[in-house]
Amino acid sequence: MSLETKIMGDLKTAMKAKDKAAMRTIRAIKAAIILIKTDGSGTELNDESEIKLVQKLIKSRQDSLEIYVKQDREELAATEREEIAVLQRYLPQQLSEAELMPILKEIIATTGATNMKDMGKVMGMASKKLAGQADGKTLSSIIKNLLT
Repeated sequence: MSLETKIMGDLKTAMKAKDKAAMRTIRAIKAAIILIKTDGSGTELNDESEIKLVQKLIKSRQDSLEIYVKQDREELAATEREEIAVLQRYLPQQLSEAELMPILKEIIATTGATNMKDMGKVMGMASKKLAGQADGKTLSSIIKNLLT
């Protein structure tokens, strides 16, 4: 089932339940999908691009959340947390650090990386292999630890 089909059903459910956070977030996903479809590039949404879209929406909300927390704007931070929780429903199950470690060690062995200069190669390969299963910050910190 495509993301667009899934969110349409979820939007109806959220409207019936009067779940304002879910409605707001699902409408944002729908708007982002429409934007991609009508931007003139002719880009088709596949599973990989849908995951990237949701990750991008989460990242923007996490950035806003950090700002709101620093400025003690708890009411705005709470809104961002709610939306992040809704968005995470549309991502594959996230892997823990313990689950990521052997996969990343294998990628490092495959690329022949030995120091921090090779981090770009490892990150590129890891990002493709683990798309949607781990965020970039987590991958980056684990890879740094493994390469140093």
